[in-house]
Amino acid sequence: MTKTLLALAATTALAAPAFAQEVSQFNIGVLGGENAQDRLTANQCLAEYAAEALGLDVSDVNIFTPADYNGVIQGLLGGTLDMAWLGASAYAAIYLQDAQAVEPVLVKTNLDGSFSYHSIGFARADSGIASLEDMKGKVFGFGDPNSTSGYLIPSVEIPNATGATMENGDYFGEVKFTGGHEQTIVAVANGDVDGGVTWADGLGDWEDGYNSGALRRASDSGIVDMNDLVEIWRSNPIPEGPIVLRSTLPEEVKATMTDLVANLHETDQDCAYGVAAGETAGFQPIGHEAYETIIEVRRREIGG
Repeated sequence: MTKTLLALAATTALAAPAFAQEVSQFNIGVLGGENAQDRLTANQCLAEYAAEALGLDVSDVNIFTPADYNGVIQGLLGGTLDMAWLGASAYAAIYLQDAQAVEPVLVKTNLDGSFSYHSIGFARADSGIASLEDMKGKVFGFGDPNSTSGYLIPSVEIPNATGATMENGDYFGEVKFTGGHEQTIVAVANGDVDGGVTWADGLGDWEDGYNSGALRRASDSGIVDMNDLVEIWRSNPIPEGPIVLRSTLPEEVKATMTDLVANLHETDQDCAYGVAAGETAGFQPIGHEAYETIIEVRRREIGG
């Protein structure tokens, strides 16, 4: 066992055997947006910490990586998942179907202490596209219908900016769903779509993919050279999505997992970097009230 695992185990308030009587396994859902193996790799350290904290074998803590956001949403609604880091729109989707299904407990913070990010529109640097106006008549790529930055917010803010709908041929020549953030980045980089949107904190340098987000993760993994892309649009700040826990979990389990993630940045910065998709100042408490506006936007735009 690593020193960081030992250190985290030492901070656990309850003895491990107590948990063994309440939970026999713990299932963590990871939203789509990049390939499944990268999601597994980035979150494996969290699974190891959870196993130690809950008194379980590592094999009893499972990371689930469904192909799309709805897989995690349905897993939480159905009670087969115990924990996930959701986008704000995905949390809204769950809340609108079952307000008691999950509890938001923590939010990822940026290096400046904020907990917001942006939907970032981007295109190839050699495409001649430098703004939203240049995208008129061209192919625009969205990620997932349940993504906040990859669909919900752009579907509201871009029509406000263009005065046109998102229907094919109205402003954009065609609107496509790529399947996720990584898929959008690859589609733009390969020229399969002319532009797309993804998420980033908007802090730090473009050449790095900013400090955190899908662009940072794609840059870190070598999927794209950020010098080959250019930013063409940026949304207003979006509240970072919550880490949620299944409401019916034992209270001691919820408290232990909340403490584990809240202390993760201090305990193991490399693990926190992977879980948070880049640089982070850590995780701080958050409640439902932070997402009421997004819930109303989703209710009005796409229902739940």
